[in-house]
Formats: sequence, structure tokens, C-alpha cells
Amino acid sequence: MELQAIIEDCGIAVSGYEPVHGGDINRCYCLYAGNHKYFLKINDALQYPGMFEKEAAGLDALKNNFSLVVPAVIKHGNIHQQQYLLLQWIERAKASTNSMQSFGAALATMHKKQQPYFGWALNNYIGSLPQDNTRHDEWPSFYRACRIMPLVQLLFSRGAFSQQDIKAAENFCKTTGRLFPDEPPSLLHGDLWSGNFMVSSDGAAIYDPAVYHGHREMDIGMTQLFGGFDQRFYDGYNEVYPLEKNWQQRLPLTQLYPLLVHAVLFGGHYISSVRAIIAMH
Repeated sequence: MELQAIIEDCGIAVSGYEPVHGGDINRCYCLYAGNHKYFLKINDALQYPGMFEKEAAGLDALKNNFSLVVPAVIKHGNIHQQQYLLLQWIERAKASTNSMQSFGAALATMHKKQQPYFGWALNNYIGSLPQDNTRHDEWPSFYRACRIMPLVQLLFSRGAFSQQDIKAAENFCKTTGRLFPDEPPSLLHGDLWSGNFMVSSDGAAIYDPAVYHGHREMDIGMTQLFGGFDQRFYDGYNEVYPLEKNWQQRLPLTQLYPLLVHAVLFGGHYISSVRAIIAMH
């Protein structure tokens, strides 16, 4: 019933639809309308207030700055305490020999464009977790106050972390914030793992962002988690905006945030992964 109401609110003449697998918190559908297909995501507006409005803003920012493919936002809205996001459908295609290299180059071009501050105009979400994007002028303070410590405190409040863990995390942020190369803020996808891109006939497509202005190595760190990207991606990236030396050694710094997100959402071995990184400095 509510799906029908949402489809009507989308304002397109839908001839049929089918469910699509779409992660943990959204119900996803492929809508058919004449010769067109659309991607529809629905979730609970009370549980995740403003999620799709914020995601739409992130997708628009990426679309204006990333030269390959970002799904166009058609519409978003709320019906019966459910929120929805209607997007252009992206069709998966066979990767060409240079598609990953072009992807790396396009991301580097986006990162190279200097942004005015660390943070973002809106707070948004990473997965189902709220993400604080309060404006900061310096990366180390943003990294500590908006990325690492809020999730450390959340783990402490749930009993997964001790007072000692909080102290270790504070010390970690003090010492490691200075290890990042001093670079201007870049527009980041924010959740750039292998599940959030696909190769389309027009090149790499990126979606499901957690956008903010941050240190570009945060996006690079994400690409090396959960399977990693093809080496040609990094070759293409480095041709356009070479990474500072020792970036591989800094991967634990850039991966701590997404691992904290997973520790909060899933617990288990992610808690020990996070502890191991925090104990490094």
C-alpha cells in the first residue's frame, strides 16, 4: 500500500517494478516506466531523519565535481513516515582495459579541486550512523572531534570500550593527526569501498556517498578496505594528483574511521581491529 503511494508521489508513469538487493537499511526497487528504468530506495523517516535529503545533496555535489558517472537525483520525499529517494538507473557494463585507470584519474581530479574548509554544509550519514560535519579550519582537529572521538565515546557508552580505550584514542589523535601530509581540503565521496561503485558503459559510477570536505587520503584508505581496488586505479590517480610518500603506511590512520563505524554497527572483530590501530601510537 505504502509502496504504491510512494510510486504515485514520484510522479512517473510506472508500468511495473521489482525488488533489488540494496543493503541493510533500505528497501530498494527497480521501477519500469516506458523505455526508462529508475532506482527507488525507501526507509524509515523516523529512524533516519533527513537521510535521503542529505544523500541527494551529496550526490549533487559529486555530480558537479566528478567527471564520470553519478546517478541523477530525480526526486526525494516523505510518505506515511517513510522516506524515499528516486534515482536514475545505472546499468552495469563490462569493464574495459582502462576503466579503472580512468576512474582513478577522475577521483584525483575531484580531489585536486581545493575546498574552503574541512567539514560540510550539512551533517549527514555514513551507512546508518549520523556523521558530524562541523566546519574546521585544520584537518587534525576535524579528524579528532568529528570522526574518531564521537564513535569512541559511543563504543564507551555501550560498554564495548573502557576509560583506558578513550585515553588511548585521545593520545592516538594527538600524535597521528600530525602525521597526515599538510594538504588542502578535498571533496570526498566518504564511503568509497568496492560496493559503492560499478563500471557502466559510460565509465565508473559512484553512489551511496557520505560526502564531506576532508583529507583526500581518507577516500584512498577506504578503497583499500574490504577487498581493495585494482592497481590501475592507483596508477591513474597518481598520474593526476600523486599521493605523498608513505601513504601506504598511513592506511591505518585513514581506515580507523570506517572500522569504528563497523565496530559500532556490527561489534565483534571490528572492536579488536580498532583497538589494535589505536594502540599503534
